[in-house]
Amino acid sequence: MDFDLDKMSLKELRDMRSKLDRAISSYEDRRRREAIQAAEEAARAHGFNLAELTGSAPRKPTTVAPKYAHPENPSLTWTGRGRKPRWVQENLDAGKSLEDLLI
Repeated sequence: MDFDLDKMSLKELRDMRSKLDRAISSYEDRRRREAIQAAEEAARAHGFNLAELTGSAPRKPTTVAPKYAHPENPSLTWTGRGRKPRWVQENLDAGKSLEDLLI
């Protein structure tokens, strides 16, 4: 494959760059999967699985218990993580503190 980059338009160059980026990413992903598979096979050959050897078990999503509740509607709750719900901000603006909203 021979490309004369000087004769290519800007659009052609950008298209080539995006194709090249995808090819590189695909190559890296493929090599990573091959490396993980080889490591898993080596671990199995010694009677282990890869998670046992690396100490990294697959993480399970955890649920966080609510920490705050709306004073008039206890079904509205907030864990204290992420963006404050509107009802929390409204209570704070009204002069209440987060401690007032604790469950």
